Amino acid sequence: MEELDLLKKAWKKDTHSFTQVTETEIYTMIHKRSSSIVKWILIISILEFVFWNIISLLYLGDGYLKKKYGNEIFDYIKEINTVYNIISYVVVAVFIYLFYRNYRRISATTSTKQLMGDILKTRKTVQYYVWFNIVFFVVGTLVVFYVQMNYDSKYAAYLNQIHGDNGTTVLCKTIGFVLLIMGVMVGLIWLFYRLIYGILLRKLNKNYKELQKIDL
Repeated sequence: MEELDLLKKAWKKDTHSFTQVTETEIYTMIHKRSSSIVKWILIISILEFVFWNIISLLYLGDGYLKKKYGNEIFDYIKEINTVYNIISYVVVAVFIYLFYRNYRRISATTSTKQLMGDILKTRKTVQYYVWFNIVFFVVGTLVVFYVQMNYDSKYAAYLNQIHGDNGTTVLCKTIGFVLLIMGVMVGLIWLFYRLIYGILLRKLNKNYKELQKIDL
């Protein structure tokens, strides 16, 4: 059993004077544990940023884009990829800074109310970070699909070979297939973030509830 749980049991059983001491001790332990959790959120976000950049440099370069999309729409895809990467770098860098700022605030705070507020801010920052990555992935996928449909002559020629309702059916099936794959990928991304950050956020939430008891 964790030391914090032992202190809480002792706090409930012993005298008023001992309660005042253990309240401070419990706050100190929650403060230390919260600081450690936010530090790990910062570390994981940095490692994630480095990992995806290495993958992008090694496997998603010009050669890969040409092979996957062909020379005809390569320039469009490359331009989209450049803009996508710039936006991603800037926004993720901002989130990493926010995680660092949250870590510094939690490490320096000496107030129960302030610590509770910092925990809530950290949880919201992580949630915004996760939603940004999911929405950004969806937007990027839809943009690339749009470019393929409108600027890829091979795909256009394929659609022109199909007439009437059959062509509409094929187009609807293609869009449905893309949306299905995109939905699966979004689900996997959500599960990934829930596994990585969800565990840490649940621990932060537990700390928040313990602080509420102390603050009452």
